[in-house]
Order: sequence, then structure tokens, then C-alpha cells
Amino acid sequence: MIDTLTAVVTLLADEPRNTGPEFGKATPLGLLVTVALLVGTFALVWSMNRHLRKLPESFDREHPEPDQAADEGTADGDAVNSTPDDHQGQSREPGGG
Repeated sequence: MIDTLTAVVTLLADEPRNTGPEFGKATPLGLLVTVALLVGTFALVWSMNRHLRKLPESFDREHPEPDQAADEGTADGDAVNSTPDDHQGQSREPGGG
């Protein structure tokens, strides 16, 4: 514990390195980028909150009977897998074509 404390105090007491004449100066471009990111974040949060207010409190249906069979996994298999068979038994080559 004392070794860690000594190391931290030593690091904090060191003089800063690489302190040339340009050290610590920021450009207006950096401020512009930061402000643009903050404005974009604010706009996204504001838009998300507007969309979330439009959602209902709950997605529970009052009368779930018509789709209860599909929810329980007992739906008719033909209705779920009714895709047309375009290739009519012909195999496709890999890579398209």
C-alpha cells in the first residue's frame, strides 16, 4: 500500500514533459468539432425521446386469442413455410449464376 502511494506521489510531483511554446493551445477548429458533436448528440436524444413518447405503455393485446396459436408455436406449418419454388428441382452453382 505504501509503495503504491509513493509511486502515485512521485508521478504527481514530476514536472510536465514536452512543454514547448505550442503546449496547451487549442484551435478554434477543435471547439467547432466539439460543439458540432454536442449539437448532434442533443438532436439525436431529442428525436429518440419524441419517438419513444409515441409508443404505447405496453405491447400486450387486450384480446390475444387470434394469434395465440402462433405465439405458442402451434401454427399451421404450411402457412409459415409457403414460399414459391422458383428453381423447380435445379441446383444452383456456388457464386451465383
